[in-house]
Amino acid sequence: MSSKMVVPSTHADPGGPDVVVVGPGPLTPGEVLAVARAEARVELADEALAFIARGRAVVEDLAERPDAHYGVSTGFGALATTLIAPEDRSRLQLGVVRSHAAGTGPDIERDVVRAMMLLRLSTMATGHTGVRPQLAHAVADLLNAGLTPSVPESGSLGCSGDLAPLAHCALALLGEGNVRDRAGTERPAGEALRAAGLAPVVPAAKEGLALVNGTEGMLALLLLTIADLDLLLGGADIVAAMSVEALLGTDAAFADDLQALRPHPGARDTARTMRQVLTGSEIMASHRGASCHEVQDAYSLRCVPAVHGAARDALTFARTVAGRELAAAIDNPVVTWDGQMRSTGAFHGAPLAHVLDLLAVVVADVAAMAERRTDRHLDPARSRGLPAFLADRPGVDSGLMLAHYTQAALVTELRRLAVPASADSIPVSAMQEDHVSLGWSSGRKLRRALDGLATVVGIELLVAARSLDLRAPLAPAPATAAVRTALRGDVAGPGPDRPVSPEIEAAARFVREGRPAASASTRYP
Repeated sequence: MSSKMVVPSTHADPGGPDVVVVGPGPLTPGEVLAVARAEARVELADEALAFIARGRAVVEDLAERPDAHYGVSTGFGALATTLIAPEDRSRLQLGVVRSHAAGTGPDIERDVVRAMMLLRLSTMATGHTGVRPQLAHAVADLLNAGLTPSVPESGSLGCSGDLAPLAHCALALLGEGNVRDRAGTERPAGEALRAAGLAPVVPAAKEGLALVNGTEGMLALLLLTIADLDLLLGGADIVAAMSVEALLGTDAAFADDLQALRPHPGARDTARTMRQVLTGSEIMASHRGASCHEVQDAYSLRCVPAVHGAARDALTFARTVAGRELAAAIDNPVVTWDGQMRSTGAFHGAPLAHVLDLLAVVVADVAAMAERRTDRHLDPARSRGLPAFLADRPGVDSGLMLAHYTQAALVTELRRLAVPASADSIPVSAMQEDHVSLGWSSGRKLRRALDGLATVVGIELLVAARSLDLRAPLAPAPATAAVRTALRGDVAGPGPDRPVSPEIEAAARFVREGRPAASASTRYP
């Protein structure tokens, strides 16, 4: 997997909204996807503008007072004890954006940046950041113009929030740095703003800090991951069922009364899907007699509901965390409705970092089980009558031997990506910020892991589909046959050796797009 990933980044609800109204209540995940991936227009609710104006009045009142207020009349981080004269405060806000735009590496993906900007706008809409209404409008205008700031991948510690990525987003509002238009063409931000009829922003008191001090980068990665992983797990269930069928396994262990004895909801969902997909299979029916089957299947066949179901339950927990974050107002300090600005530690990314790392473990485990099923397909000692490596002429042809090598290499990389970033920390800012979440790193490696999982499941799909072909004249279930037929539109069936890489890419794309579940669902009983 390259550092510039090709991830399942096109999954958005086709029935999502064309216009997303922001604030003052929380956005929904579907609304975030609509803006991030489907270019939905953004508007600010009148009530949100009223909250923003109310919060701004607090900041302006406090800015006139002689006592120190963090981020308004003081420096930042370890410089919080340095008082800033009124004539230097505009420079202070410009400086925090410019100095914090310190990222490096390749640019992150457009959908992540758009989601970050929308989520920061949603926090502004609560009124608790103390920005002016015109700054909120400027963020919405940039989104609606289709201008996406160039944000380097490396630089966030996940505390205080995602400072560097958000600063690069904010830099574009100032007319500085670079942006990409809808066609992906990179241009200087000032030039692009002028062409779109937009004016650069000059941040007022507190606004530079309010633009950068949030966890929206981590939350953007989590929300996009939830959508993509949900799609991949649906495909993994279908492909695993195809393997059970092609390897002459049994669906007896998937019975709902057995699953109910250990009532994890995800396991019951996966088992239900597998029972539906396998209904009506001549292949399954051919060995249902007591004398025709082993007493128990291998774990990689029999325990699919336990492993995939645990992954689904982890995803449910991730949705819970994401929902809480969507309802949050993350900044420091925050404006409170008693007329104060109060310091918080809510910008710490631990809640997001922990769940992002959990999902990376889930991805590695689902992929590892898929690899074990693939190996079983290719080994004539365990495949129950299939030719070695599913080759046309074993020995003359190598079949899908090397597809498994690629899959195995990916699985080992996914295991490395499953090492939790959140278990690490490093002190910065002269020991003022002495514990950080590294949640941004958790999210970025998880995004790479999703790409690997799609390819791992795609390779299992290639292998399982060929195994089903080789079980002829016995017919597979209508649902699994529908998946195989859909795949055959992109990948040819069994035959002499041919280049495998294009077929792996096609199968991985098939999985990323959600086509296994979409094809199978047309033939559910």
